[in-house]
Amino acid sequence: MKRAAIVAITAGSVAGAAFLGLVAGPAVQDWYTGRHDESATYATGAEAKESRPSVPRWLPDTAKDISYAMKTTGGDRLLKATLPTAATLPPTCKKLPTAASTEPALQADWFPKNSSGEAAYRCDLYYAYTSGNTLYAWQHNDDWITSNKAAAGH
Repeated sequence: MKRAAIVAITAGSVAGAAFLGLVAGPAVQDWYTGRHDESATYATGAEAKESRPSVPRWLPDTAKDISYAMKTTGGDRLLKATLPTAATLPPTCKKLPTAASTEPALQADWFPKNSSGEAAYRCDLYYAYTSGNTLYAWQHNDDWITSNKAAAGH
């Protein structure tokens, strides 16, 4: 093969690889970063709890428009639900003495970005607050681990 052909093939291969890296690189990064993230939507709290055991049992069956996100590698969770009324928080939800300054570890486009300092309730392992009839709640992996260790007697 002539030298010019070898140079052209090599240059074409390098350019092709660079283009593939620019196009495929971000997609691979997104996959790698989010490969343990799962999310789903449900019409009601009852449907969400029936479909996914990790949805908190305290979520009212009558809640509507459920958005749920979780990490499959731990206990980080996000939850958004429309309650029948703002006063329909379940009895397991206890008012926090002051707003908790805790930020969810997960992110979703349907969950408020600046939730730090908003948590007004503790619903089992979840921090929660309401905005009108909308419930926003999140769970941290560390709380989940502590709870699982306590349940196992560790």
